[in-house]
Amino acid sequence: MDSNKVKDKKKSNPVQPDKVRHPIGVKLIAIISMIVLVALGGVTYAVSYFVSADVRNNAEENNLTINSRTAADTENRITSALSSVAMFIDLLNTAGDNQTEIQSMENLYFDRNKSVAAVYLPDSGRLFTNTAFFITQEIEPDSALEYFLQEESTIEKASNGYTELQNASAFFNVPVLSFFYPADGKVVAFLFSAEDLSNSFASGSVNQSFFVNKDGIILVHSDSSLMMQAADESSNPIVKAMQESAANNSQITYNTKDGTEYIGAFRKLSFGDCAVITTAQTAIILEGVKRTTRRNLYISAIILSLSILIIYFFSKSLSRPLKVLTAIVNEINQGNFNTELFSEIKKTKKDEIGVLANSTRHEREILNTFTKLTNKGVTQAIIKKEIDFEPHLKDITIFFSDIRGFTAISDGFKNRFGEKSAAEIISFLNDYMSRMVSCITRTGGTVDKFEGDAIMAAWGVLRNESLDWEQLPPNSAEYNKAKKHHDAYVKRDALAAITCCMAMRYSLMLYNKEAEAFTKAHEKEPLAKYKPHIRIGAGLNSGRATVGFMGSFDKMEYTSIGDAVNFASRTEASNKPCGTDTLITQDTYDILKYDFIKCKENNFTIKPENQPCELIVEQIPVDFEVKGKGKQHFFGVVNMPGFDIKKFFAFDKDFKLDKDCERAVGPKGPKTLSEMRKLLGIAEPDFGKVNLDAEENKIQVAGS
Repeated sequence: MDSNKVKDKKKSNPVQPDKVRHPIGVKLIAIISMIVLVALGGVTYAVSYFVSADVRNNAEENNLTINSRTAADTENRITSALSSVAMFIDLLNTAGDNQTEIQSMENLYFDRNKSVAAVYLPDSGRLFTNTAFFITQEIEPDSALEYFLQEESTIEKASNGYTELQNASAFFNVPVLSFFYPADGKVVAFLFSAEDLSNSFASGSVNQSFFVNKDGIILVHSDSSLMMQAADESSNPIVKAMQESAANNSQITYNTKDGTEYIGAFRKLSFGDCAVITTAQTAIILEGVKRTTRRNLYISAIILSLSILIIYFFSKSLSRPLKVLTAIVNEINQGNFNTELFSEIKKTKKDEIGVLANSTRHEREILNTFTKLTNKGVTQAIIKKEIDFEPHLKDITIFFSDIRGFTAISDGFKNRFGEKSAAEIISFLNDYMSRMVSCITRTGGTVDKFEGDAIMAAWGVLRNESLDWEQLPPNSAEYNKAKKHHDAYVKRDALAAITCCMAMRYSLMLYNKEAEAFTKAHEKEPLAKYKPHIRIGAGLNSGRATVGFMGSFDKMEYTSIGDAVNFASRTEASNKPCGTDTLITQDTYDILKYDFIKCKENNFTIKPENQPCELIVEQIPVDFEVKGKGKQHFFGVVNMPGFDIKKFFAFDKDFKLDKDCERAVGPKGPKTLSEMRKLLGIAEPDFGKVNLDAEENKIQVAGS
């Protein structure tokens, strides 16, 4: 083989075509677009700017008017309530100690002032309640006294000459305000229903008004939830402006924390330093202007489109399919040969674009065929230039499997179908192998080759890893770090390979069940079709092998060779004398035993995070000699108790778990080799007559 040619092939790079950076069509479109955009855009901007300014001014005036009206109405209602309470107290003073007269006055007062819920005189401890109000609201009248008693600090402030307004809604669970104010050297407190005030604060489509006390606590709001919880709006910029302003009323523009712009107006009432605040969101105010601007922009866009339509028409018919084709080529270069972008290519074109599109489809068909003839993972690695044509040493896990008694199965097809037996055998093998290969690729394995009924695969051959770290000083930080990463890869590959074998066991049991049903369904037909019941043997070995493209310049194959590969083949051949369906070598066992196999090395315990991948294996009670390693053992894989069959085959949308085959692996799988043999119909071997050293020369791997 001419190694220089291979190296040249590896290092060669495809010539990149020059890109058209400044097409004439683009230049013409740019010039026309610039003229139209400057003309129409300038007019649109000017109109938008001046109209927005007018609308904003009108909105500010309207917001201020609404605020003034709402504040005046609120002050009138509260002043009226204050006056009525003052009159009630005056009447009480004239009644003296005449309880009958006091009761009559109380009934008459609350009958005429239904919004007043209670009047409390802290100095004398006298409480007058509107019984009808409390009954209507389903509140205990005694709760009024309980509320006033807890407001000692507020009463003290009122005794010092301050009028205090508080939101008592949270306490009574109904919209109620409490007032505390000095009168004739004493403090008067009363509860006032906020429902009447709420009507003045109904939320409009644009403006929103609310009532706060001097601390920024919501007293009245159209949003009942804010009012009921006495929400704190002290952080609101308009509330802060009200608290800090010496003026009784003002209007500002501000932004909230989320960047939303508002117009806000406030007017302080003549008592309690409370204020009515009215806001309007600028975006809503200017929505009409924005709609008009958008319409103007749409019109500009239509004019622009009409202006460039003739020039753009032909360029579009070329540029769009070319962009799709470019995207398709990029996807192919990334190894995605069946990208959905192919559906965007029209098949009706008869020009050069159509020819190019058909050629691209043809390239996809060639690549898909090529992946079937070689290996999809290898093909993708070649396309993406992630593979080196030079062979390398890699630590991998190798898999071999074959069908037990395939010669007899083949003869059975020949006896029944004669000249047509070849097609029947191939159909049977394709069905079987498609199930097995699916398990291999699903676990990250790479199919190396098919030899008759045998399958060779490996895990780790496409891993982009160099063994140069082994040249570092042993026990150095760099060496230990690289070795840790390397060992993790090797362990992952070995576990994935065994996982594949467990999935194969389920797939094979399902195949045999379906084969039996297929055979029975056709048994009365002439030359009745059938599918044979089969058993397979799988062998796994982990070790160092030479991996790469091998062959001649005209025909190359990506494969693995070496003693580790030969040993994997020998392991597969030993299934029959060992009475197993899956055997692993001592090397593979040693890689996994500390983390996934309960054994004496880990005190028969594994970490909780490794339990889903726990392996049950049994040592074959026969040792054999391996050159350079001495006495070795095989281990039969019994089960992976945490294997989730549904999860593994979830990639198949039509998958349905078969209850009979569920016994193959997982929680319902076998616990011992004896159970596994009974499940699969494998006879118990007589290990006293088994000589595994005699098996060594039965199978040789081509090229090894």
